[in-house]
Amino acid sequence: MSEVSKRLEQAGMLLPAVATPVAAYTPAIALEGAGGLVVRTSGQIPVVDGELVATGLVGAEVSPQDAYRAAQVCALNALAAGAEVAGGVDQLERVLKVTVFVASSPTFTGQASVANGASDTFGKLFDQPHIRSAVGVAALPLGAPCEVEVEFLARS
Repeated sequence: MSEVSKRLEQAGMLLPAVATPVAAYTPAIALEGAGGLVVRTSGQIPVVDGELVATGLVGAEVSPQDAYRAAQVCALNALAAGAEVAGGVDQLERVLKVTVFVASSPTFTGQASVANGASDTFGKLFDQPHIRSAVGVAALPLGAPCEVEVEFLARS
């Protein structure tokens, strides 16, 4: 068991099965880059066992705390998708970039706090920091409150 597997276990997190795409896309792809294998995920919504953990706009139907937890689910779904194309979770060396989309009510401005759900999850699993964007949007697929895309560096 390598470091990421150990950290998942220590944090009490389980790597889920890769979520079934809800449209015409693949969950992740791997590309050879200058520094190794770059793995990019499609946007991952907070699905557990085929069901969204929450629906609606953050700041209206979904509390910021519930959205934070939904972003944690999204991060684990992205980790699963990345691990599948990298040859396993232990092939993922670090998180490079995280983009978090937050379906927000017009007055909600706490997108960064919601995005911390994903960043905090990756912080428990990887040693290096990552860059991030947190973006408020009007709506997301299936009424999800958030969606997370990740770029990983993996072993070639």
